[in-house]
Formats: sequence, structure tokens, C-alpha cells
Amino acid sequence: MDLAFTPEEQAFREEIRSWVRENLPADISHKVHNALRLSRDDMQRWAKILGKKGWLGYGWPQQFGGPGWNAVQKHLFEEECALAGAPRIVPFGPVMVAPVIMAFGNAEQQQRFLPGIASGEVWWSQGYSEPGAGSDLASLKTRAERQGDKYIVNGQKTWTTLGQYGEWIFCLVRTSTEGKPQTGISFLLIDMKSPGVTVRPIKLLDGECEVNEVWFDNVEVPAENLIGEENKGWTYAKHLLAHERTNIADVNRAKRELERLKRIAKAEGVWDDPRFRDQIALLEVDIVALEMLVLRVLSAERSGKQSLDIAGLLKIKGSEIQQRYSELMMLAAGPFALPFIEEAMEAGWQGDFPGGVPGNAPLASTYFNMRKTTIYGGSNEVQRGIVAQTVLG
Repeated sequence: MDLAFTPEEQAFREEIRSWVRENLPADISHKVHNALRLSRDDMQRWAKILGKKGWLGYGWPQQFGGPGWNAVQKHLFEEECALAGAPRIVPFGPVMVAPVIMAFGNAEQQQRFLPGIASGEVWWSQGYSEPGAGSDLASLKTRAERQGDKYIVNGQKTWTTLGQYGEWIFCLVRTSTEGKPQTGISFLLIDMKSPGVTVRPIKLLDGECEVNEVWFDNVEVPAENLIGEENKGWTYAKHLLAHERTNIADVNRAKRELERLKRIAKAEGVWDDPRFRDQIALLEVDIVALEMLVLRVLSAERSGKQSLDIAGLLKIKGSEIQQRYSELMMLAAGPFALPFIEEAMEAGWQGDFPGGVPGNAPLASTYFNMRKTTIYGGSNEVQRGIVAQTVLG
């Protein structure tokens, strides 16, 4: 296997690198490199910059307004953005629901929803998990009853990431209780400004409200917002989850954070400890292996092969790597990683410790936040079961 990039691909990389360097706002890049809080405006600003260039939907085919890049070009774009300190693209619109609308939506739905996603103007949220339906998503209970030309939706979604900013939400809803649980689920697009939609932020340990509860109380949704056929939503959800788990792997952020880990280790004087360097080396090997897996998934998608089984492996390895690099940063900084108070992170405050590196202030917050990665998107225990069935037989 030849892993070297061609001269054309290297030229493409340079084009992306140059454009990102010229267009990525410095204040946003500083926040990303130092793990400081990104506001809605920060994330939306970068999304609109990409949208104006036609690159927010960087994975889209040309027929839907995307650049039509191949798997390698998409990977290089992601890598250059991550290494430059660009915010991770909020995936719910351009990476997750857009491919479902392209594959299963009708022409009217494509014309109606895709432009707002491509421009970064419309913020989408994901309505999958429920209090009793997380890893076992098929047991969801949010109900959508057809009444003429509309659905009446009642129920609750939870762990809705950045749902407090959402303008539209794509939801899995139960439209039938007959047969297997998966056969009675439909895929519905809901305007979050509709009467009866209530968003309740959930405050996390670090004081942030990254996730939310979303309640639906007799919410009227036009039947034209149903994607594909009624009771076929599970099929569409599996299509989306392949994209989600590829995105969750987030290998390019891991490469950027690996370099940050090295900077912290050098600044805190543990770089010369051979045992600590061994741990960094082991992490780097796993990141390279994860990158190879990502390229396999993208190659499979390009050729039209089903890649969900490999995507499950990506989710497992990517989430574990995120936990490992955040833990190693904490170990490198020692007591200097303790402050995780919101104001301390914003000010770079390191308490009364002499010589503490200001960039260490967010480390504890990142560490605690990363404990979620092996749970969301389908817990790793469940993913291992799926891989065992689909890959090992």
C-alpha cells in the first residue's frame, strides 16, 4: 500500500492551508489551540466563512452544491483545518442530516433545506437519544401521530448537543408500535420555533450547558417534513450513524491535540521522562492507525460500499484516544491542571502555583468532558457487540 500523497494532492493541501491561514479569524484559532470556550458566534462565524466559499458542505457532491472532492481531498481539508486551529464543524447539519436529505429526501425537501445548511445560516440539532433510549435507540418513545396533513409530536429527547442554539431538529419518532421496534420509526424534520417545543439546558460539571433536554408537547409538524417513507426511519438513521461515527473519530483533532500534549509535556518538564514519552509514542501510533481506518471508511463511501461496521471501530478507537490524550495532558501538568472554573479558563488563571503554564487552565474541564466520548453515539460496549456480529460473524 502506497501511503504517499501525489503531487496533485500535495498541491491541493497547500491550497487549503493557504486559504485557511488567510480566512480563519485569529481570535477563534487562539481559542481552539488553547481549549477555551467557543461561543455560538465563534462557531457560526467560521461556518458562514466556509459556507461563502462553498466548503461547509465539503463532503457534498457537486449536484447538491458541494465541491465534489474525493476521499483524500476531504481528509486533507479536515486535517489542515484542524491543525490550523479551526473549530470543528458542527456536524448535525452538513455532515449528518444533509446526506440523509440527499439520499432519501424528495426534490422539494432538498431545495428547501440544503441551501441553509450549506451557507451555515441554519443551525441544526439532533433528536435521537431519550431518557430510556440511548444506546438502545430502537426503544424510543417520542410519538408522532398522523392527523391529516400534519403530525402531532409528543415526547422528550435528551443529551441534545448545543440544542439551545438549534433552529431545526431532525428527530426519530415512533409512528407505529407493531412488529419489531425498529420497524415503527420515522425520520421527521421539526422547526424548533414551533409552539410546544421546550429546550432545557443541562449544566455539566464544568459549568457548561453543552447538552440539553428537548420536550415536545402536542407539536404540529407538517407531513411534508417527513423524510422518505413512514416507518422506514431506522434505515435512514443507520445511514446517518455511519457519518456520525466517522465524525466522532475526529482523528485530525487528535493529531492537533497530540502536538499540544507534547508542548505541555515540555513546558512542565516531563518530556525528558522516558516512561512518559513512551506513553506519548503509544498514543501517536494509535492515532496513525486510526487515520488509516478513517481513510478506509472514506474510500468505502466513495465506492458505494457499506462501511457501518468499520465506522463502529472508528467510534471505539477515536473516543478512547480522546480520553487518553486528555488524561496524559492532566498527568503532564499535575496540580497545574486543577483549575476548571469558568472564569479561570477565560483568564488563563493558574492559581498561586509558581511557573504554571496559562494554557493548562482548561485541562481538567476537557478531561471531565471527554469521559462522555465512550458513551455517546452508541456506547463502546454496544459498538463492540455490533462489530462482533457484523465483522467477526
